[in-house]
Amino acid sequence: MIRLFYLVSSIDSAKGISDDLHEHGITNWRFHIFSKDEAGLYTHQLHSASIVDRTDLPRYVERGAIIGFILALAFLLPLALLNILDMPAAAWIALFIFVVVAGGWVAGFGGIQNENYRIKPFHDDIEAGKYLIMVDAPKNHIPKVKELVTKNHPEAVLQGQDSSFNNPFAGKRSRVRQA
Repeated sequence: MIRLFYLVSSIDSAKGISDDLHEHGITNWRFHIFSKDEAGLYTHQLHSASIVDRTDLPRYVERGAIIGFILALAFLLPLALLNILDMPAAAWIALFIFVVVAGGWVAGFGGIQNENYRIKPFHDDIEAGKYLIMVDAPKNHIPKVKELVTKNHPEAVLQGQDSSFNNPFAGKRSRVRQA
């Protein structure tokens, strides 16, 4: 899936794009609107971006689970193989899983406090009152979506595109590719 990023200045434009996307079979699960005007999105019945889209929670949880896995491999596996502690295999497996899950859980606290790495480039525009519309579509439908939005909503400015899947290793300088 590819995520397209559009910026519009008014809630009426966002509503029009939402209606057109619905008409062409794109459900609320496939597009999200990010704005500081949550009440306006609610009253216009627009699909607001969720906490998962707004924050870096998924990316940090993935990172934490990977780090937990590496730590479990580095410390628990040698202890289990050298039989330093006399514990049954089920206990070692449970401890291994616990370390992986705990790594993800602890890292999630950092992710919930940070803005999503894909939304950061649009932070100033959103604070200025603009609406960021994120549309997820299969790669082969991207030209149709671009054509639909460009033809019916010339006020919508395509800001770029990126994968709709999180990259747990994306750095701070990660940017949305220009379309």
